Amino acid sequence: MNRLLISAAHKSSGKTTITLGLAAALRARGLAVQPFKKGPDYIDPMWLSLASGRDCHNLDFYLMGRGEILRTFVARARGADLALIEGNKGLYDGLALDGGNSNAALAQLLGTPVVLVIDARGMTRGIAPLILGYQAFDRDIRIAGVILNRLGGARHESRLRGVIEHYTDVPVLGAVHEDESLAIVERHLGLMPSNESGAALEKISAIAAVVARQVDLDRLLAVAAAAPALPVPAGFASTLTRASPASGSGDLEDAGKEPSPLPLSRSGGRGGVGESLPFGRGEPSALRATSIRLGIARDAAFGFYYPGDLEALRAAGAELVPFDTLRDPRLPAVDALFLGGGFPETHMEALQANAALRRDIKRAIAGGLPVYAECGGLMYLTRGISWNGRRCEMVGAIPADTVMHAKPQGRGYVLLRETGKGPWPAAGAGGAAAEIKAHEFHYSGLENLAPDLEYAYEVLRGAGVDGRRDGIVYNNVLACYSHMRDLEGNHWTARFVEFVRQCQKASSKWQVASSKKAIEPTCHL
Repeated sequence: MNRLLISAAHKSSGKTTITLGLAAALRARGLAVQPFKKGPDYIDPMWLSLASGRDCHNLDFYLMGRGEILRTFVARARGADLALIEGNKGLYDGLALDGGNSNAALAQLLGTPVVLVIDARGMTRGIAPLILGYQAFDRDIRIAGVILNRLGGARHESRLRGVIEHYTDVPVLGAVHEDESLAIVERHLGLMPSNESGAALEKISAIAAVVARQVDLDRLLAVAAAAPALPVPAGFASTLTRASPASGSGDLEDAGKEPSPLPLSRSGGRGGVGESLPFGRGEPSALRATSIRLGIARDAAFGFYYPGDLEALRAAGAELVPFDTLRDPRLPAVDALFLGGGFPETHMEALQANAALRRDIKRAIAGGLPVYAECGGLMYLTRGISWNGRRCEMVGAIPADTVMHAKPQGRGYVLLRETGKGPWPAAGAGGAAAEIKAHEFHYSGLENLAPDLEYAYEVLRGAGVDGRRDGIVYNNVLACYSHMRDLEGNHWTARFVEFVRQCQKASSKWQVASSKKAIEPTCHL
């Protein structure tokens, strides 16, 4: 499999912009580019999905074992002409002292050549020791080329090329000149999500045009083609495809060639301006028995969903029913809701203005509708959001107030332990309480919490709701600051769908215009 990992010397070097441009420029050549993102980030993958036309998948050392990373990479990359991995932060950055969770470690695990994006503003001869140092730090990592970024002009480019050629053996694969029009707007969690940018496609097209002119795409593809054969994990090749089983040496190149293009968007097109991260394909309909209708908030305010989780929900029997919290006056006919993360604070006036839907959701929750909410979804379910001296009313189902802060209130990986009070808990080994790995990133905090609230999780690492607990349980609602991911260590989607099925059995099929009176949870696993 032709593959590359795009990294940098440090964060904010422009590697996301360069990776977007590469994905879109190579796609314009007719190549199938499968994007990946290291770490738990939602926003960069949304942009990469839009640029490539294929779902971007995350590779994460904390949430995934090395074997699961390799299996995921092999399965998701099949059928693509190029697997393009965007790193996070710098090449050797990571929490582990030995670099075991760094971008370099990922490149080594996947046998992937590294292309280093260097922010070259103000640099001349000093670029040589930087490149030489990155080469010497770990000789097992193949830095196959550099792309110079934010150059001051043709003269600056010529000088840097001369220095690099004289002192190093690393080829310059591209030299992108400073151009403020290529920058993607940032906010407190990083880049603005593509589902909030009305000109996302135009921005990607502009970036791709520059990259196509200023990066040698043919040399880049030659570097990717020189990657060594990647062995398919034992016993895994036969699961890749029934039509074209792996054969021969067992390399990834022998695996079946079945493309996985970007699925249809909410509006029926392939991606598109203003669309959030698209739903995954899931299992073929002939192999899946749909048993519940799951409403998913999917709009400019809410769009943080892992495509693999959406596939897993469908495989578990959920029909995904998107709705728009900003425009839809009522909930669709559904058996449950999934309110993912996003930026409700930047759309709080519009969310407040849609009072009809807020009332509908509050009535539904009072009547026992199962709901799973993460971060932004949790914020939406509280009484209101306060930010920059303003307060806007939200759903009001959870007795708490959301307040935005200038600094992160929770950021990074978390470790949770089941308290046994959650509506669909994970089972621990040997009867012990299960521990769940997840991540969080929020500038908001909850205040004026009702003292009698119950929580699904004890926080062993991270912040959660109050530094000790996460996962507010109210009626049939589970609302967390933590973001779950359906992986080998936590198949949350199957538990949630089964919980919804139990709720179906306990009562007649949910009708939105049900009783306004709050009830105790009526269904249990």
